Amino acid sequence: MKISARARAIEPFYVMEVAKAASTLAREAAHGREPMIFLNIGEPDFTAPPPVQEAAARAVREGRTQYTEALGLPALRERISHWYARRFGIDVPARRIAVTAGASAALQLACLALIDAGDEILMPDPSYACNRHFVSAADGRAVLIPASAGERFQLSAAKVEAAWGARTRGVLLASPSNPTGTSIAPDELRRIHEAVTRRGGVTLIDEIYLGLSYEERYGHSALAIDDQIISINSFSKYFNMTGWRLGWLVVPEALMPALERLAQNLFICASTVAQYAALACFEEQSLSEYERRRGEFKARRDWFIPQLEHAGFQVPVVPDGAFYAWADCSALAARLGVTGSWDFTFELMRRAHLAVTPGRDFGNADTGRFVRFSTASSMAHLREAIERLRSLG
Repeated sequence: MKISARARAIEPFYVMEVAKAASTLAREAAHGREPMIFLNIGEPDFTAPPPVQEAAARAVREGRTQYTEALGLPALRERISHWYARRFGIDVPARRIAVTAGASAALQLACLALIDAGDEILMPDPSYACNRHFVSAADGRAVLIPASAGERFQLSAAKVEAAWGARTRGVLLASPSNPTGTSIAPDELRRIHEAVTRRGGVTLIDEIYLGLSYEERYGHSALAIDDQIISINSFSKYFNMTGWRLGWLVVPEALMPALERLAQNLFICASTVAQYAALACFEEQSLSEYERRRGEFKARRDWFIPQLEHAGFQVPVVPDGAFYAWADCSALAARLGVTGSWDFTFELMRRAHLAVTPGRDFGNADTGRFVRFSTASSMAHLREAIERLRSLG
């Protein structure tokens, strides 16, 4: 059977490949070894709070399981709009919001609506692997631009201007970012958007970790800049609904008809039960619980990063959001007799029964020295992980 060139060009998602290897090793060593600690997947250890779970059960009991409109339940779009006003003080009309089958569907719809074959999209290196593959799936080309620790591993307006070429269509950014947990300063983001707009391009920004910002300087949505920003968001991270596969997309109003046509044909609609459940995310009880959990994620970051550095890693930039630590493992890898974060990751699984993510998923610019730790796990697991790292000497 002939496989399409498009499919052949998509690399494996190494985060998941490592997860499979870790799970296999954990099963094989289930007897006589400590359990595997998984700090490799970016999934909160919290699940949806009780009001959300109850809303889902109620929707099923009451038979509210038929298709919704392709752009989502009007009531949910309104509640997302109100959340922007309450949390960030910005006006994002519901008519500009499309509810999607996770942030993945939002990215796919945005790329298909905006990218033609051969178009180039500028992205920072390192950045989330799947984002560049959404560009490729639309027959575009992701152009990775090395971003240093001094730049918080983010693009700058100067780098965007220098890299802009005849085929450039726009930029795809993330703030806070996976894998680094760093955000783009609002003033710099505004300059990037101005540079893109002058050239007739589009600014897409992945904001799925936006609710998990820990510093006032960075905790702002790009949508505050103007109504031409395209923002991708999700109920997975801040709202702790990973497997519910529900997200949303905010676009300029003129783009909505094309987006709706694509959504109708490709997805019909997002999960109806998940949408009814998500209405309860914006109840006072739920919002209070999400903020309490955000405080826990911050406490984990504040404890874990210094401990990582004491254990022999270097964290060049302290993350200001999300739940990741982008750590240089070179010194410890050398002590273990391995080279590069890929081999180091598997050595760590074997010696310490600790799973992390090697940097190769996230780009080419020096990512071979880095691993990504997820601090979405419990404090007990984080403490045990540090003890095991210290035991490596």
